[in-house]
Amino acid sequence: MVDSVPQSTAPVSTVVGRPTRWSRWRPARADVLAIAVYLALGVLVCLNHWVDVPNRVSAHLPTDHSWFEWLFSHGAYSVWHLENPLFTTRQNAPDGVNMMANTSLLGVTLPLAPLTMLVGPQVTYVLYLGAALAATAGTSYWVLSRYLVRSRGAAFVGGAFLGFAPGIVHHANGQPNFASNFLLPLIVARVLRLGEPGRWRRNGVVLGLLVAYQIFINEEMLLLTALACLVVVGTYAVLRPRAAGGQAGTFAAALGTGGALALLLTAYPIWFQFNGPQSYRGLQGGTFHSWGEDLKAFVTFPRDSLAGDEAVERTIGVTEQNTWFGWPLVLLAVVALLLLVGRSLVARILAVLTVVFTVASLGPVIRFDGAETDTDGPWAYVPEELPLVEMMMPTRLSLIVAAAVGVLLAVAWDTLSGSGRPPVPAQRAAHPPRLQRRWQRLVGYAAITLALLPLIPRPLPVEPVEPPPHFVTAGGWRPYVPEGRTLVPVPIPSNVHGLSTLRWSALTTHAFPIPGGYFIGPDEQGAGIFGAANRPTTRLIYTTMDRNATPNVTDVERRQAVEDLRYWRASVVVLGAHPREAVLRDLMTSLLGAPQRVDDVWLWDVRSLVG
Repeated sequence: MVDSVPQSTAPVSTVVGRPTRWSRWRPARADVLAIAVYLALGVLVCLNHWVDVPNRVSAHLPTDHSWFEWLFSHGAYSVWHLENPLFTTRQNAPDGVNMMANTSLLGVTLPLAPLTMLVGPQVTYVLYLGAALAATAGTSYWVLSRYLVRSRGAAFVGGAFLGFAPGIVHHANGQPNFASNFLLPLIVARVLRLGEPGRWRRNGVVLGLLVAYQIFINEEMLLLTALACLVVVGTYAVLRPRAAGGQAGTFAAALGTGGALALLLTAYPIWFQFNGPQSYRGLQGGTFHSWGEDLKAFVTFPRDSLAGDEAVERTIGVTEQNTWFGWPLVLLAVVALLLLVGRSLVARILAVLTVVFTVASLGPVIRFDGAETDTDGPWAYVPEELPLVEMMMPTRLSLIVAAAVGVLLAVAWDTLSGSGRPPVPAQRAAHPPRLQRRWQRLVGYAAITLALLPLIPRPLPVEPVEPPPHFVTAGGWRPYVPEGRTLVPVPIPSNVHGLSTLRWSALTTHAFPIPGGYFIGPDEQGAGIFGAANRPTTRLIYTTMDRNATPNVTDVERRQAVEDLRYWRASVVVLGAHPREAVLRDLMTSLLGAPQRVDDVWLWDVRSLVG
């Protein structure tokens, strides 16, 4: 196994080991094959998108999919126009959106800006989604094979699970930020090496750079990684107190160096996130605080896997599928821990990690098979208003459990292969006969394979989406929208309505600003709410859509419409093809007068109305 150092002296860094420089960087044939398989899996997961990239979005989270297409356009727009990427008024005009206070993926969208300008945000989105999954598996494989296990097969199995775990694949349905975990294995490995003597400066600097960059990819996953590292290091200190004490000074110096560098690099963006324009404090109503994991979810097969079933999702799928491991893998993990925990330091740490975050993920009320029980969960005793805690979703803590399972699979496979390091204590019982060892190995390999086969991902579900009007994509709007004015699409984009009109902005690389949008911003009291606070005309449009009937419009509503358009700095209102096109056209005609038919849209030139 991985713990080959005497129990009294093993440093934290030996948990991950330290390969030679040549062995660390020299790619083997197995490495190339592993990366190729991961890339193929990334293509497989995105296969339904590739069939018709321009006209398909995620069937699970079409709004999030459209938001991330918009984000890729935001990166391209910011680079092309040399604008501050931390804030934009191209959405929610004129108030704008604090991009640091939202999931902005700036660490990806800015470097990929040239690609987005070349092929558009839709192609960039799908390319990146598959690549992010494969890259996460790849860096996991690299860390496992260079620092933890000796068997390339063990590293391959662990890397595949860490990159394509059920929860990660489920998030890939419209949320590529949660598939972008390729820096996390490198961060964990670096944290566990901070105690290396004589290398505290280098380790600290590398950690600081990795953490700073991860902040611009996904802060929430960085927080989860920090919590996991805290438990790992704390558990190690309890299990190896003498060794931990001996390197505490070096560890602290390296950690301080890394923290100081990360803070130096990200101080302004973090300040902007919490104090810049359109920042907010918490989420109104503690939206996510109650999202705990369902106990039955642990033994349920995920929807987007070979053994998955959409019917199950309708009962216990209210929460995210972060721990839908299926019963074979749960059984295998329990057996593997029981067999390894007595002989492997890593297994003992993984056992603690699994128990702690399984319990922590259950939320304020224990759920079973989609129903709440009368039993309080651990979060029932956590105040909702605590900073950071109020924004956390308990079920996502179980992503740490998934990571622990991935490492456990690698350690178990490594043990079976005979490549593992000798257990502690080093004294061994007599070896079983060679034939017996061979059968044990085959049974173990078969158990791991059979537990993982049902979890092989299927292509993510997609649905068709209407393309933007030719009037928009061909630039027909340009004579109507001068600099400093907005194009008001109908329906106005929000977190519920206007998916198609948000894409007008995304697919034209933010050529014109729009009101409303899909984001989190402050209400009048500064608490976070989804989307812009609805103005009276916005509410009237949404009510008309929901009822599919045109209301009797009053003079007060007509005057209010002009006020709202003036607030938005509108120059033109545009209605394209839409399932509610007839009632929306009648409503806007009642408010603004008869429209013009320009190309393939209905258009109201309101410059004379708003001045």
